[in-house]
Amino acid sequence: MGTKVDVDRLQSISNRLGEAVLDPALWPVLMQDVCSASGSTSACLLQSDVRTPDVPMTESGREFFKAYFDNHYHENDIRAVRGVPLLMAGRQIVSDQDIFTSETEMLRDPLYAHANSFGLRWFAVVGFFAGPALWGFSIQRSIAEGAFDESEKMALAGLSQRLTETATLSTAVGRGVLSGITNALTFIKRAAIALDRFGSVVDINPAAEAALGGDIQVIGQRLVITDGRAQSAFNNFLDRLRTSSDLDALGVAPIVIRRDGKLPIVIRILPVDGAARSPFLGARAILIFSGFDEAEAEQSAMLRQAFHLTPSEARITLCLAGGKSLEEVAQEMAIAHETARSHLKAIFRKTDTHRQGELVALVGRLR
Repeated sequence: MGTKVDVDRLQSISNRLGEAVLDPALWPVLMQDVCSASGSTSACLLQSDVRTPDVPMTESGREFFKAYFDNHYHENDIRAVRGVPLLMAGRQIVSDQDIFTSETEMLRDPLYAHANSFGLRWFAVVGFFAGPALWGFSIQRSIAEGAFDESEKMALAGLSQRLTETATLSTAVGRGVLSGITNALTFIKRAAIALDRFGSVVDINPAAEAALGGDIQVIGQRLVITDGRAQSAFNNFLDRLRTSSDLDALGVAPIVIRRDGKLPIVIRILPVDGAARSPFLGARAILIFSGFDEAEAEQSAMLRQAFHLTPSEARITLCLAGGKSLEEVAQEMAIAHETARSHLKAIFRKTDTHRQGELVALVGRLR
């Protein structure tokens, strides 16, 4: 039987992969072209260690992959368990023949019974990297299309380096676009934070760095809100973000954070779009905050620029200048008193002051 892979067409598609850098929505189209050029049915991009349903996939495989995730086959995928170590060891492509001793052994695995119900059986995965993360271009063939032979695998393996180049560039461009969006919001005095699907902070603009603390903090890449009702509403949003399809609109009502003795803060949530939506970057939502004391944020930014203070050091400086004791500042920022003292020592060194009175006087002259 002759090869089902059109090598020349595959090379042409490889040369077009860069189109997905600026428009990640092209991934399913390019992947379907690879399937057509390789005599295959469907394909999907999967990260080796964190497999999530929001990844690009061909329309021809959507039902199969939806059931794959819905039935939790991704949690103990034998193809990943046995194939990832081979890819990490340097192989560019892995197929069924590389991870099973026989077809009989292969068909005993529950994943293959699942695939069979969709008319699928054979697979090959091309390994590539997005930064340090190993990804796989997983290609599915039907029972009739047959297994990938060695010559076909060699042709598909040629995609590996090009995929790595595209994924690396996609990550860099996506991060640049995302930072551009959040930094642009700084110019209109809006604090902004970008989140990935799991709710982790992937970008934070200077306005947010200057304003956060006390009622709203970023701890371990997670946004923490002291207002219980607001935190509950935010957690509900994160649950939706984790489980909803990328095709669904976010449609989230603004979250209002109430604060003792201060005006409330409002969080508006926008989806990430364009190049910033790179599957390898993972950004999914931008939080825009309003209601912060913009004057305080400006003063914080000025102190940071003038004396190279960190956001926490600038906040402590402004709190002390506002008449609060170091104990009160530590309590408001939810940090230990000794941590606050360490910050204060650094502030004295950077501002060339030696006592709180001198620091307060310095800030007063700068206002």
